[in-house]
Amino acid sequence: MATFHFELVSPEKLLYSGEVEAVVVPGAEGLFTVMKDHAPVMAVLKAGVVEIDETAGKKAKLFVRGGFADVAGGGLTILAEMAKPLEEFNAAQLAQEITNAEEDLADAKTEAAKKLAAEKIDQLNELKVAISA
Repeated sequence: MATFHFELVSPEKLLYSGEVEAVVVPGAEGLFTVMKDHAPVMAVLKAGVVEIDETAGKKAKLFVRGGFADVAGGGLTILAEMAKPLEEFNAAQLAQEITNAEEDLADAKTEAAKKLAAEKIDQLNELKVAISA
């Protein structure tokens, strides 16, 4: 299968750079798959898992929280607000973060605070599903 260049960058570091066959991206409007010669597009990311098909049988998964995906002639670049390999997440720590976020939602006084807390809970639950799979 034909390959293209892919980079995933977070504020802390370059998490991935290399030739890949396909990448599944969690866009704000839904998941989309990028392959070689994909039409140019820029998309906002939602919290979710980026699935990287490096070669037949070799895959990598990273969790991203927000950012942008840019598909251009040179390949795909993801600029993530936060990104981390799935294997670096701890299930017990994640469960505690969900509990804390639920408490924040219950304590929220304004609609804006409630919306932010609900979004955080959704993102954490998405991560919980991803690391359970």
